[in-house]
This record gives sequence, C-alpha cells and structure tokens, in this order.
Amino acid sequence: MNVHVTYRLHKTPSVEKDIQHQIEKLRKRLQVFRPELVHLKGTVEENSAPQGISVSLNLRLPSGQMAVQESAPTATAAVKSAFEDLLQQLNKHKELLRSSHKWLRRRNEASERRTSQVPFEETLAAVHPPLVSADDIRSYVNVNLSRLERFVDREIYFREAQDLIPADSITKEEVIDETIVTALGDGLEKPERLTMEPWLYRLALLALDQLSRSDESNGSSVHLEESARKRNVKASDEPGLQFHQPDESITGVTVIADGRVATPEQILASDETLRLIASALRDVGAGPREAFILYAIEGFGVEEISAITSLPTEKVLACISAARDHLRKSPGLAHQFQGRIAPSGAA
Repeated sequence: MNVHVTYRLHKTPSVEKDIQHQIEKLRKRLQVFRPELVHLKGTVEENSAPQGISVSLNLRLPSGQMAVQESAPTATAAVKSAFEDLLQQLNKHKELLRSSHKWLRRRNEASERRTSQVPFEETLAAVHPPLVSADDIRSYVNVNLSRLERFVDREIYFREAQDLIPADSITKEEVIDETIVTALGDGLEKPERLTMEPWLYRLALLALDQLSRSDESNGSSVHLEESARKRNVKASDEPGLQFHQPDESITGVTVIADGRVATPEQILASDETLRLIASALRDVGAGPREAFILYAIEGFGVEEISAITSLPTEKVLACISAARDHLRKSPGLAHQFQGRIAPSGAA
C-alpha cells in the first residue's frame, strides 16, 4: 500500500505512532487488493480553537475511492475518528464487491435480458491467499509436533475414561501418522495457509474417530487367553533406569539456569492441573470437553474452534460455558477458574 501523510502542525511521536497504528489496522482490511494498486493520502493540520485538529484521508482502490474529514480537540481523537469512518466506508465497499456478481442489469430494455458481473475475487486486482503446501505441513509438524501429540493424548485419555474406546487400543502415534498422511495426500482440498493449524487439529479428530470405529465390531469381545498386563515391548528396563552415559561430563553450560525453560516444580504443577481438569471433565459430553480444551488449553479462538469441530459459533460459546460451569463446581478447581476463562465472541 502506498501511503503519504502530510503534517501541517508540529509532528510529535505520539501522533505519528497513532497514525501508524491505524494504518496497520487498515492494511489488514486491504489484503484482498494488490498493494501496488492501493493509495492512501492523509493530511493532519491545526485549525482554529473551536475545531482543534483536522484530519483528512483519501483512499483510492482499484474498485473505488473513499474520502473522510474529521475534526476533534486533540490529534489522537481526530485520527481515531477519521480512520474509524474510513474503515466503515471500506467495509461497506467490500460488502458491495462481494455481492457484485448478484447485481442484475438490463442489457436490452425491450427484452429486459439480465446479465451478471464477474465477482471481484476472480478479477486481476484481487489477491488470492496461498494454499497449504506439503512444505508448510512439514515445517509445522517439525515445530509443533509435541503440542499436537499432547492434544491427541488428552483426547485418547478422555475417550478411554468414558469407555468410548477400549484401553490401549489406539496410540497417539497411530493418530498422528493418520493425520499427517491425510494432510499430505491429494484426497482433500487444501485450505489457506493461515488456517492450517485448525485444519490439522480437525484432521486429528477425524483420524481418531476413524480409528475408533475400526474396533467397534469387536469392541465388546474379551480374549480370555490374553494377559491383562501391558506388554514390555522394550525387552529391557535399562533405558528407563539409565540416566547418565559413561562418557558424559558436567560442564558449565549444564549448570546455568535457563529462564526460558520451566522448572521441574512448574512442570509438575502444570501436569497436576491438567490431570485435575481431565478428571473433572470426564462427566461432560464430548462437545463441551473438546471446545473447552481447544479454547482454554490449546489457545484457539471461537471461530477456529468452529472450523475444527464443525459447530456454529453460538454452540461453541455454549459448550465452553457449560464446561467452565462444570469446572467451577469441581472442588479441586473451583478457586482456579474464577473469571479467567470466560469465552468471548472474538477469535
């Protein structure tokens, strides 16, 4: 976006900071247009005492032009008011562009034949966001694999606790492998790059459902000849008991505390809180549990959770509220969730 701002008063760092902040907000709304075709011109000038500071803005787009002029006693108020008015005009203009292909016009008044225009998203002036590629999926998995594994591990625990699947019938490695294979395959349409993370979480839930259904035919059968103990697939207890290697030496690097890494006490407290939450959510349904875990622990917004779970936004908010109210009634967690996880409509 081409920006040119003229100051006809003493320019202060606070005024310039406010303008740059508003320009960044405006830039996010203009991502659908090509940057070289967008021009913003602004003027900040000082008027007489009653009017104070006057701000004029002119935004020129490939599909139209908008102009705004606002006055206020202070420069901050004038800048904010002018950009808010400009954003309102821009939103209305974009709504018209989205529905432009529905406009009907008469090509011949005698026959009243109707034709439709080409949608703006299909014109050369529109910028199409890049879709997810195989390299994007590999990069995300390399960095965030542990986080995805924790989410899958919790979902398996909840389903086993509610007797939805037999214990130890599904491993997180199987779900992760199925998720990555599905994401890298050609069977599904790839989403935009910005929505890749919710898309992978949704594939993980679908993979978990698919693997769960595969055992439904024999889910109620019990093999009396099989041992009830877990099998020791490692064939040795030495990896679990061995801590230091024979050639390992303690250096100065190993004894300097790293403030970016959690201490064992902090990790233990976090794990204990997650265990309390998992125990308390065993009695709620799958919908409220998944929505709450994605919102409060995984950090997704309401709209992202709606894309992951295929639930409406209002239903997601209701599920989060239901799980939150259930946790507040839990004796071990009542004092930890007083107003900290109230859901909001913003993603």
